[in-house]
Amino acid sequence: MIYGYEKLYASTQSALGEPTRQLVEFFEPRQEPKLRVLDIGCGQGRDALFIARMGHEVVGVDLSESGVRDLNDAASQEQLSITAFAADITDFVPDGVFDLLLFDRTLHMLPTPQRHQLLDRLLDYVSARGWVLIADERSNLAGLKDVFQKHKSDWDIYFEKRGFLFTRGI
Repeated sequence: MIYGYEKLYASTQSALGEPTRQLVEFFEPRQEPKLRVLDIGCGQGRDALFIARMGHEVVGVDLSESGVRDLNDAASQEQLSITAFAADITDFVPDGVFDLLLFDRTLHMLPTPQRHQLLDRLLDYVSARGWVLIADERSNLAGLKDVFQKHKSDWDIYFEKRGFLFTRGI
């Protein structure tokens, strides 16, 4: 891990602030039907909490035990449909299929080959017509788009702008 998120999360509540604006704009009109969302690199739940408050089911995974603990505590207090696990995302195996896969500033922390392998592997856990939402470094988007193009499933780009790549399965 490039940055010491464990230390940050252990010492700071809601360390990363509010949910990412582009994700809020994506989810606000999608309150029904309920989506099953996999948040890779969920941290303390900046996005997961917002998504669950919209009525969706969220599974989160993050390397930081403090972040995951904070997220699970907040979800429990609010009785939200969130389950988060502390695990290394590079070898995490999801349970079941998801309607939406979310990477909010997570992929850039991995070396390029691992980044592409992780995305390619997790695309297999996205339902037909499912979504993948990525917020990352602009310089990484071309390589990530290449992963979608080479994947066995077909993907359409729904939104691409300034470090954001939102795709949907065809």
